[in-house]
Amino acid sequence: MTADRPAERGAGVVAVEPKILPRVLCLVMAMLSLVVGVASGLARLGTAVPDLAAGLAGWHAALMICAFFGTVIGLERAVALAHPAAYAGPLASGLGGLALLLHLPLAWAQALFILASLVLVGGAIAVTRRQLALFTLTLAVGAACWLAGNVAWAASGLLQAAIPWWLAFLVVTIAGERLELTRFLPARREAPPLFRIAVGTILVGAATTIWFSSGGLVLFAAGLGALSMWLLRYDIARHNAGQRGLVRYIALCLLSGYAWLATGAVIGLAGGFEPAHPLRDAALHAITLGFVFAMVFGHAPIIFPAIARVRIPYHPVFYLPLALLHVSLAARIAGTALGDAGVLLRLGGVANAVALVAFIVTMLASVLRGRRSGKR
Repeated sequence: MTADRPAERGAGVVAVEPKILPRVLCLVMAMLSLVVGVASGLARLGTAVPDLAAGLAGWHAALMICAFFGTVIGLERAVALAHPAAYAGPLASGLGGLALLLHLPLAWAQALFILASLVLVGGAIAVTRRQLALFTLTLAVGAACWLAGNVAWAASGLLQAAIPWWLAFLVVTIAGERLELTRFLPARREAPPLFRIAVGTILVGAATTIWFSSGGLVLFAAGLGALSMWLLRYDIARHNAGQRGLVRYIALCLLSGYAWLATGAVIGLAGGFEPAHPLRDAALHAITLGFVFAMVFGHAPIIFPAIARVRIPYHPVFYLPLALLHVSLAARIAGTALGDAGVLLRLGGVANAVALVAFIVTMLASVLRGRRSGKR
């Protein structure tokens, strides 16, 4: 998730600086959905939360993936495209989250999420037409996965129908952005075909869940596992882990995230993606918390300055929320595996939320530090 992508600027995108207000508005809506989404997830674990969040426990996935990640990814893409129409996407997904928070008719939220994903797909197609490359095609496929999941949810009325597509949206989008950076490494002839096979397996697995649920979910997990191995082998993070400062921090965030993606894939191969499987919570959160949020932790010092025009200077304290995220997720998965839903699972879930709060506080403190140093 990198803002102001160099390849997209080189693909004919005109860098026109839009007003900051639309960006801030979208970020505020995304953060509201994140806060309530996290609280609703705690409610699902039996933790006492405010009534607003408890009443939205059934829409936890939609709040986190569509209203939060959909808005942030759409906003990042809008900043890179620098076209006013691109902001319709994150605005729509942000409003979709508000529709859920306000208990408006579900069809309103679903329609807004579909609109947001259509805008994201349109932007991805525009970039692909300017620069036809494997990474731009992958980003377009990731956007299409979000659209497919939103349509599946609206058509069936079941969130479960959307989950594999929504996970594919996040994973394939991140993989496409990481693929772009491999251009700075020596070319490896086998890397692109292996990447295509991994992503193709994910897509086929997600598609076949409609007719062959169990087999499709196992195939989906196999694709995730193959992609995790590809990222661990070919991503530039392996080379940057030996650097210092922010570069090393980002690399370690990425590598730890790839390990969690592999973990989620292994659990999925054991049936963990099945709706009633006892390891379902572990499989889903190894990917969404361990993989996706590790990417967020690593890229936030780059993305948010580009979106909000603030400085986020690096500090070693960045590692504390990251460590808490991994330790708490390990506890949560252990609680799931041991069937200890009353203690360890709930404790791990609460600690997950604390890790996210610690990360936000750390980023805000760094912004303030950057402002003070900028005034000197």
